[in-house]
Amino acid sequence: MLEAVLGLLKKINSYGYKSYIVGGFVRDYILGIKSNDIDVATNATPKELKEIFPDCLVPNEDYGSVIVFVNGIKIEITTFRKEIDYVDNRRPGQIIYIDNLYDDLLRRDFTINTICMDSDGQIIDYLNGKTDLNKKLIKSVGDATVKFTEDALRILRAVRFATILDFDLDEEVIIAIKMCKQYLRNLSYNRKKEELDKIFSSSNAKKGIKLLLDLGLDADLELDRLRKVKNTSNLIGIWSVLDVCDKYPFNNNEKELIKNVNRVIKLDNLDLNTLYKYGLYVNTIAGEIKGINLLDINKEYNELKIKSRSEIDISSDEIMEVLNKEPGSYLKDVYDDLENMIINGKLQNNENSIRKYLENKYREE
Repeated sequence: MLEAVLGLLKKINSYGYKSYIVGGFVRDYILGIKSNDIDVATNATPKELKEIFPDCLVPNEDYGSVIVFVNGIKIEITTFRKEIDYVDNRRPGQIIYIDNLYDDLLRRDFTINTICMDSDGQIIDYLNGKTDLNKKLIKSVGDATVKFTEDALRILRAVRFATILDFDLDEEVIIAIKMCKQYLRNLSYNRKKEELDKIFSSSNAKKGIKLLLDLGLDADLELDRLRKVKNTSNLIGIWSVLDVCDKYPFNNNEKELIKNVNRVIKLDNLDLNTLYKYGLYVNTIAGEIKGINLLDINKEYNELKIKSRSEIDISSDEIMEVLNKEPGSYLKDVYDDLENMIINGKLQNNENSIRKYLENKYREE
């Protein structure tokens, strides 16, 4: 992948422009972490890039970026720029294209994200990002208070990088976060959730949650139950404990899972009926939150005679034949009954046994 991206840089350079890989990919490359998070910085404008890459996407020309795909990987190519007059503690009010890589790097958030690579694979490190990588330190580019006031999302990005990379926050960064944390309230819930999802889904999520609490970010993020997140390492489990579906955006699948986890927390997660109705995944999340041995939940679930209605060894047509009835709402009640009998070991799941049961119980009704 790296060779293909270096080839892309060479192509841009062949037109007389300068270009570099910058940010997350180079940082992760130095750390030995595989990454497809590839950003390219150049002095070519979007209009000039369209001449080089006619098939590129231009999602927002005013922002100064185009998107190309190399081996199926999305690469964002952004023109060197200065960002001024930030509004809403999030977006620059004005962007000015420039011709200098160093000045472009000064607008970025943390030193570890300013390390670059040229088309020959050589590392360029104007702001000593490698030093901070070696120190395992999240350090701001310039005044941290200014950076967080400009864009409050950088506060969550600092926590995210410290969590995922298992780095420490620079003391100046810690002080600035505490000073600027109220600006988190100005961010959209969508952007906050994107960052929180990355923190909560990290294998190091406990560190991330501790950082959020130690920095006092729970109040401004409106995560009033964050201290209650203790046992679970599952993303849906964490959001279930936080119980903020009324504020943060979730898709329908996430909402359904969170709702079911919060229902099942109040039930017996080793009960066969609960396991059958809500499934292994939901019960496992609830069990982890409650501190139940997950092996016990798996054992009970695997002992279920059926795991879904489709496994019952009789079709609706056969039920109608046995009962000599036309289709109707009664079929749901019959299936509910069969599920209950089979799950609780009172009826064998084979067609002959089920037919006899139906004849004895329903035929005369």
